[in-house]
Amino acid sequence: MSVLAVIPARYGSIRFEGKVLVDIMGKPMVQHVYERTGKANIPDEVIVATDDQRVYGAVKDFNGNVIMTGEHITGTDRIAEVASRIDHEIIVNVQGDEPLIEPAMIDEAIQPLLDHQDVDLSTLAHRIDSKEDYLNPNVVKVLIDQAGFAMYFSRSPVPHIKLGKWKPDIPAYRHVGLYVFRREALLEFAQLPSAPFESLEGLEQLRFLENGYRMKVLQTKYRSIGVDTPEDLEKVIEIIKSSD
Repeated sequence: MSVLAVIPARYGSIRFEGKVLVDIMGKPMVQHVYERTGKANIPDEVIVATDDQRVYGAVKDFNGNVIMTGEHITGTDRIAEVASRIDHEIIVNVQGDEPLIEPAMIDEAIQPLLDHQDVDLSTLAHRIDSKEDYLNPNVVKVLIDQAGFAMYFSRSPVPHIKLGKWKPDIPAYRHVGLYVFRREALLEFAQLPSAPFESLEGLEQLRFLENGYRMKVLQTKYRSIGVDTPEDLEKVIEIIKSSD
C-alpha cells in the first residue's frame, strides 16, 4: 500500500506565531521535521501542507515537496484536503512543530495499518511516570483497552485513582500526537460534524471514537518535544547542540 507522510504547517499560532519557520541551527523548524520524516523507512513520499505563502516559499527554498491548501480549523482537516487530491492509501500526520521526531516512531505507527485491515487509524502513547504529568491538563491522556485500541482521550487525570494516591505503576498513558489514517477514514472524518465529547475536551481525535472508528495505540519508547513556546524552542536547540 502506498504511504504518504503529510506535515501540516500553518504560520499562525496563538502562543508562538510563525514557529514553523523559526530558525534552528540554520534551518527553519519545518525543514528539520521534513528531513527527519524523510528518514522513516515506510513512507513513499513526504509533503508539507500549508495555507501560507511564507511557509510555501521556505519549503521550496530547501527543495521540499509542498502543497497549498485552503484555510482549515484543524490540521486533520488540512490533511484530509491533501488526501482528496493525492491518491495514497495510507496518510501519516506528522506535526510541523516536532523537530526532534524519531523516524522509527513514524514506522511503528504505520505498521498496524499494513498488518490489520480492521484498523482504521493508529497513534502513539507512552507511560506517564510522574504525578505532575498525570494531573497536568496540557498532557493529553489516552485510555487503552486490552487489545491495544483507544477507548477515550482526556485532559483530565484518567484513569481515576479511587484511593487518591499516585503511583508510577498506574496504567496512565500520555498521548503522542502522531496519527496514521486509512484514506477513506480520513475523508469521512472531514465530513462528520463535531462530536459532543470532542467539543467538551477540545480533542478532535475523539470524533473518530465517537463515530465508531477503531484506533490502534502503539506504546512507544521514543519521546519528542513539541515546540509550543519559545521556552520549548530553547530546549530543542540545546538537545540538538548536545547531540552534534
